[in-house]
Parts: sequence; structure tokens; C-alpha cells
Amino acid sequence: MNPGIDDLPVRDELRGKSPYGAPQLDVPVRLNTNENPYPLPEPLVERITERVREAARGLNRYPDRDAVELRTALAAYLTRTGGHPVGVENVWAANGSNEVIQQLLQAFGGPGRTAIGFEPSYSMHALIARGTGTGWISGPRGEDFTIDLPAAEKAIAEHRPDVVFITTPNNPTGNAVPAETVIALYDAAQAAKPSMVVVDEAYIEFSHGASLLPLLADRPYLVVSRTMSKAFGAAGLRLGYLAAHPAVVDAVQLVRLPYHLSAITQVTALAALEHTDTLLKYVEQLKSERDRLVSELRAAGYEVTESDANFVQFGRFADSHATWRRILDRGVLVRDNGVPGWLRVSAGTPAENDAFLDAVRDLKKEQEQSG
Repeated sequence: MNPGIDDLPVRDELRGKSPYGAPQLDVPVRLNTNENPYPLPEPLVERITERVREAARGLNRYPDRDAVELRTALAAYLTRTGGHPVGVENVWAANGSNEVIQQLLQAFGGPGRTAIGFEPSYSMHALIARGTGTGWISGPRGEDFTIDLPAAEKAIAEHRPDVVFITTPNNPTGNAVPAETVIALYDAAQAAKPSMVVVDEAYIEFSHGASLLPLLADRPYLVVSRTMSKAFGAAGLRLGYLAAHPAVVDAVQLVRLPYHLSAITQVTALAALEHTDTLLKYVEQLKSERDRLVSELRAAGYEVTESDANFVQFGRFADSHATWRRILDRGVLVRDNGVPGWLRVSAGTPAENDAFLDAVRDLKKEQEQSG
């Protein structure tokens, strides 16, 4: 017998589902996964090598299971850049922000509990909810992809979820969520019943506005999730972290796997944090390129969602997947992530962005000529 997945005793809520993932295609320009296009600077590479070499001598021992040195450095970074004092007791780190989300849902979600997110948004929130046995509720957004606050408050009051996800800047649309909206949703969640509110700030370093870290004050059920994959140009590192009340940090430790962060991951992240100022200069370059993409796409006749991230959602298309394919045929890979009529492009280097803009301008001319 050679069973397929449908022949295995897979949980019912997983049947017929597809794993998360973007196409990994060998094309000249890849702008589909919101990566930072700039390689790590050589001084940082050398510092990582030094730290890894030192750590390698102790690989016969387990790493610091609480990652205290790393969490201390992350707390210092958040305090310096986030506008709110954060201590080591407020910070937890894991293998990418996805593991942070998974641990939060393991601790506060699970069978018999529910989570709500306002879609379209980061699809892993729903996927991880499903994987942890947490019921998923799709909350409303407006036509402009902003959160419809009255409708969102009504949904929270009706469903009384255990976990509320707010993504800002939102992926895939790029727009930020005002602090006033987050406060209103937090208050609505606590009025229904004590509920965890998770603010996913994976792209916050690219935002025009400030982090929502200051909202942690006097809000013990609020969590701010971050990643080093984007602004730090360390997608291959897989390091995510959260800031919250110390009791939340205690709670996620109840579900974390033993020694979940390797010694190599910890020292590599520490090396990157030593070079924060240099890495954030790349962020400024990408913000400029992002704004250029918005301007040029609009000039070419496309609709564009306001973006506070390192990507841009553009459209509208009668058949977004067919348009995705036609852009790919021109050697540029963007993201078709299921929002009807829209596509998403990551901000790349100036040369990569030029290639993308040439492709979509050419496509627009072709459409005008055929129309």
C-alpha cells in the first residue's frame, strides 16, 4: 500500500488544505517574498563568523534555554527605537515570528477557543490557528482594506474570541492601523471577556509612523510581535520576538520546546543587533524605493494601496493570476496571494525595481493597444 495524504488519519480541519508558501522560481528578478534585497554587510558577516566560531566550541552543551543575553539585547533595541521602555522580562524570542504566533496560540488558543483576524491579512495567523486546533474567525475590512472599526467591534462582541490579531503594517495590503483603532479593538476584546490582542509588527521599521509598543503600558493582554527577517535582512536566521507583560512571557514558556533556540541562532542574532544602525540605513533606502514604486505605478495608471511596509499592493486586474504570469514572462516574479484583482511586489534594489517597472509599463501599453 502506498497511501496519499488523504488516506492518512489527518485531522479533519487539515484535510484539503495547502501548506503556506510562495513560488520559488529561478528568474532574474524575485520580488515576491518581502525579503530585504541587500546582503549583510561584510563587517557583520565577519562578526557572525567570530561569534559562531566561539559558540561552536560549546555545542556539546545545550544553549541557554531562556536566551537571556539575546532577550536583553532585543529589549535594549526596542527601548531605543520603539518609544517605550522594555526590559528582559517583557521579551520572548523564538524561531521566527511564526513560532511566536504558534506559542501564543498554544498558550491562549487551542480546542474550544477561537481567534479572529481581519482579512485579507497575514495568512499564517489562520493556518497556525488551524494547526493548534483554534477556531478561526475572519473579521471584516473595508473596500480600502482598512479595518472597519464598527463592524470589527461588533464581530468581537458577537464571537467573543480568545485571541485577536491586528497586523500593522498589514500584509499583503501594506496599510498601517492607527493606534486609536488598536485601542478601540483592545477595549472591545476586554469588554467581551479577557482576550489576548496580538499586534503583528513584522514590517514596522518600514512604516511612516511609530511602533505601537507604548500601548503596552497598562494593557496586560496586549502583545507586540516582531521579526528580524525584514528590517534586519536576516530572513535566513529565523528569529522572531515579542514584547508584552511579564506574565505573557511566563505563559508562552509553558508551551515552548526545550532549548528551542539554538546557540548558533542566538549568537547570530546578537551579532546582528550589534550592527543595528548600519542595517537600519538599508531600511531607509528601501522606504525610498517603496515610495518610488507607489509613485511610478500610479503614474503608469495602476491603482495602489497606501503602503507602510517594504512592499506595494497594486491592481486592479480582471484576472490577477493571468497578469502575474505575464509579468513573470518578462522575468519578474511578484506575489499573487489571493486578493482578487490585486498583486503584491516587494521593494528591491533600484535595478530590480526598474526591471519590475519596465515590465508593468510594457504590460500596460500592451493592454491599451489591444483595448
